[in-house]
Amino acid sequence: MRSQVPGSLNKFELKMSFIHLRTSSAFSLKYGTNQPRDLVERAAQFESPALALTDRDGLSGAIRFASACLEFGIAPIIGINLAIDLLADPNIKSAPVKDLPRVTILAHGDGGWRALVRLLSGLNMNAADRTPVLTLDFLQRFSQYSTKLHLLHGPESPVSQALALHRSDIALEIFNKTRPLFADHAIDCVSHLVAGNGPFSTAHAARSLIFARDHDIDAVITNAVRMRDAADGPVADILDCARQLVPLHQRHLERRNAEGYLKPNDQMVSLAAEIARAAGERTPRDLLNTTRKWAERALLSPQRDLGLGGIHLPEANVVGADSASGMRNLLRTRCESGINWRYNDSATISKARARLDDELATVATLGYEAYFLTVADITDMARDKNIRVAARGSGAGSLICHLLGISGVDPMQHGLLMERFCSPLRRALPDIDIDVESARRLEIYDLVFKRYGDTDWQSPQALSRCATVSMVDTYRARNAIRDVGAAMGLPAMEIDLIAKSLPHIRARNIEATLKSLPELRSLNLSAPLTVMAISLAQRLDGLPRHLAMHPCAVVLSDAGLLDRAPVQFNASGYPMVEFDKDGVEEIGLLKLDILGVRMQSTIAHAVHEIKRVADIDLDIDAVPLDDAPTYELIQSTRTLGIFQVESPGQRELVGKLAPKTFNDLIIDISLFRPGPVKSDMIRPFLNARHGWTSAQIIHPDLYPILAQTEGVVVFHEQVISIIAVMTGISLAAADEKRRALGSKEGQQEVCDWFFPAATARGYELTTITEIWDVLRAFASFGFCKAHAAAFALPTYQSAYLKTHYPAAFIAGVLTHDPGMYPKRLMIDEARQLGVGLAPLDINFSGDQYTVERDSAGSDSVRIALTSVSGISDKEVTSIIAGRPYIDLADFYRRSGASHPVIETLIMTGAFDQVHSLKDGAINHRDLLLHLSDLTRSPVATVAGSQMVFGFAPPDIAASGLPAMGSAEKVRNEVERLGMDITHHMLEFYAPFLNAIGAVKSSDLLSLRSQSEVLVAGIKVAMQTPPVRSGRRVIFLTLDDGYGCTDSTFFSDAQEGFASTLYSSSILLVRGKTRRTGDRGISINASGAWDLRAAYEKWSRQLVQQAIQR
Repeated sequence: MRSQVPGSLNKFELKMSFIHLRTSSAFSLKYGTNQPRDLVERAAQFESPALALTDRDGLSGAIRFASACLEFGIAPIIGINLAIDLLADPNIKSAPVKDLPRVTILAHGDGGWRALVRLLSGLNMNAADRTPVLTLDFLQRFSQYSTKLHLLHGPESPVSQALALHRSDIALEIFNKTRPLFADHAIDCVSHLVAGNGPFSTAHAARSLIFARDHDIDAVITNAVRMRDAADGPVADILDCARQLVPLHQRHLERRNAEGYLKPNDQMVSLAAEIARAAGERTPRDLLNTTRKWAERALLSPQRDLGLGGIHLPEANVVGADSASGMRNLLRTRCESGINWRYNDSATISKARARLDDELATVATLGYEAYFLTVADITDMARDKNIRVAARGSGAGSLICHLLGISGVDPMQHGLLMERFCSPLRRALPDIDIDVESARRLEIYDLVFKRYGDTDWQSPQALSRCATVSMVDTYRARNAIRDVGAAMGLPAMEIDLIAKSLPHIRARNIEATLKSLPELRSLNLSAPLTVMAISLAQRLDGLPRHLAMHPCAVVLSDAGLLDRAPVQFNASGYPMVEFDKDGVEEIGLLKLDILGVRMQSTIAHAVHEIKRVADIDLDIDAVPLDDAPTYELIQSTRTLGIFQVESPGQRELVGKLAPKTFNDLIIDISLFRPGPVKSDMIRPFLNARHGWTSAQIIHPDLYPILAQTEGVVVFHEQVISIIAVMTGISLAAADEKRRALGSKEGQQEVCDWFFPAATARGYELTTITEIWDVLRAFASFGFCKAHAAAFALPTYQSAYLKTHYPAAFIAGVLTHDPGMYPKRLMIDEARQLGVGLAPLDINFSGDQYTVERDSAGSDSVRIALTSVSGISDKEVTSIIAGRPYIDLADFYRRSGASHPVIETLIMTGAFDQVHSLKDGAINHRDLLLHLSDLTRSPVATVAGSQMVFGFAPPDIAASGLPAMGSAEKVRNEVERLGMDITHHMLEFYAPFLNAIGAVKSSDLLSLRSQSEVLVAGIKVAMQTPPVRSGRRVIFLTLDDGYGCTDSTFFSDAQEGFASTLYSSSILLVRGKTRRTGDRGISINASGAWDLRAAYEKWSRQLVQQAIQR
């Protein structure tokens, strides 16, 4: 690694080293083959003092590139390669972008980065089809930026195309069109040693050099790099095919050989000499000197130019103040008013004021007042629109957030620490996350952009203080094998089977994983083409596929946002910075996560239904957190639909832990995380909680810290407090030590410091050693208590609603689908709770699931129109607007519903009431025939609700066809609604299941551990999470109408059954029970069969036996 400071090059070193001015990384999406860091590392190995990154169509890799340059001690040069259409005419359709010529723009070291960012943003935001293409009209409108940039005319440029035709006159004419629009120009001479005299040949490079000399234009040499090594050529070919969605063929590939890689100095000097000689020059000195001169002018400083390490917040006037001191006063005033609102006893108020003073001092030191005020403003705007808002993450540990109304969790009551979220010693920027109703998340985005981001994108002086954040979607196993298989022309079914069988793993692990999958052993994975496909798919590991909108992140900045970060429109139509969350933090843009949480929408819907049906104004945020029936429901493990505690693992854990308080919920949520599970925190906690072992407090000074968790260190906040108590340092300093525990090197540093510091405080060596062992074991595996507390609040609230208002809760869950299970399981849960189910009805079903109360006071949930497969939002709106309907003919004429939707409504009972099908005079088949008659009648030609003069609709007559049976009704419900409403599907298999002795899920708890059982049900969830051993483990959840059964298939049990598990929707499973506490039970599975096939085989045997008798 070089120690030279980027941006200041030694002249001697420049003369001795070649600097690549055109390099594409993997952020040239589906074009470049290597990450920016890999290219920088290779350049450092070549002892290059600088390297350029000129990705295609975007700057999304620029911050990673600049950070890598800092790491390896070389100077960054940044540019962009763009398509250009000099003949663009708004009245004529342009050529496809892939066929357009391309040029490379470089930012120079004196304000060039700002100009480049502005130019790209303007191009993105004004592109007709969101594909950036330079035109003369655009360059003239944005010339204030383009004239501060340098342009390279390479072998793909319009000038080069003319030279390839030996028309230097046309080349000069084209060149002159762009001459006044850029600060400087150079002809880029590139030779990939391609045969002939076309682009990328030495002859063409020489012709380009001659053209430059003849017209007094600078000429530079580059290698148009898209690969780090020549061996990356096959990966480049696959990317070309994936980008164009075409099979692998020479005509679709851009490269003609493997010369477009990052070549070392001596090879580039030799190449320059070859080009110079072909152009009639004796030496390449002038060509190399000009290249170095252009490189020197383009050097950027990561800190000064790109802004790495800076912080940029909205200005004081934006948050309602006139100066920095005004912001401090405003923040204090708002917080102090919050104290009087939140607390009412003097002791607590005094304690809150003292803590507030400490937190405000920290915020003032860091200068973050604008951030807190901005986030508070956004949450206030949401609440003004009656949108539910709740904080999550470490921000819930701040009293300021609580007092401003950002967080509903009291940090003083639950022992949360501000220092875990924000302190003067933390290098990372604070990150406040807020949960909002998922159904209304975009409403908040609209409010934020109207307040902080309203701008005229047509103007070169566009101004914005906010944008969404991008997210880089990278190649993983499944999409890698699909793209490679498609490019290589492998059978689609075979590739699809391989891809679907792979768990969600890194692409580089495909080969090892395939060897462990028994269901794929029948495939010929050793065929040469398949082996090659797997090998190439592994090489795509981690390469970017495309940019997407981050699901929740928004950046907030001052008015200089568009000078620092390029933006483009995302798929939702919002401005989006091209940098990901790490990139925006590196350049000092504070990120606010606005997470759309379906449970918040569920809670809002339930509260609305309670008000509408029962006229009860329930303030769910004010319900007491000590409601005994709520905790009894959680302890029963009947937690389907409840936030955070409905998964099989969580149901098992709450059954063991038996939460009785809100703090127990916080502990439960913290324990059920990969870190605590991996480090075996759960077992010692449960042992101590149930009295099987004594709590290990270790020292009396630690009792206040460890008492609530039975002596087990669960939370980050506990580690911080232990270190602070034992050594006497501040909580902020203790948090830095906690962070250092995450690495082996950091652990050693903390160890070397901790023992002397604790000894100086008077602790004995045995005590220090025991505590250190606890801290070391904890490492970074614990969980932030503030985060868990923020999660525990909607967990409790959803459990409270399910306990006291089950119908409203089920209606909310079915409407907003917040959990991990399908709706059919929640329909079954409604039955278990005694909540009735009102069927689809054309006059009563709406766009949401609603609660209906009968005269006896019983509640039922009305199935929504949105549950109909294939129905559009427009059709739902039209159906509701046309109500009431008197019959099928009226509905057919006025509803605006399509024929398939009407057919589905008939088959699922939506017309049963208007046609009184219970009377038996007509049935569903008669309605289908009537629909067919309506389709052929003159009524079908008259739209809307117009009167039909002279045309009476056909009469409904009984056809004599048999009515649908129960099994057919359920089949229609499952196929057309995705759920079984009138009966549970397993009811039809009851005789068979009784005959073989299958056990109901509700009876499993009555069995002893290791009992051999058969269980059956509908597959409602199947997961293959990563496990420590690396072997696949399949977790299966079945629903049998009496509850859920959780089964585990370890690798040895998957042989012969894995394909059945993946392909069958209704299963019969054999295994042994595994008891885990009073309420916890699961199945260690040893076999699985398709229940339908087993039932049919049993039925045939019964028939044969009857015949034989």
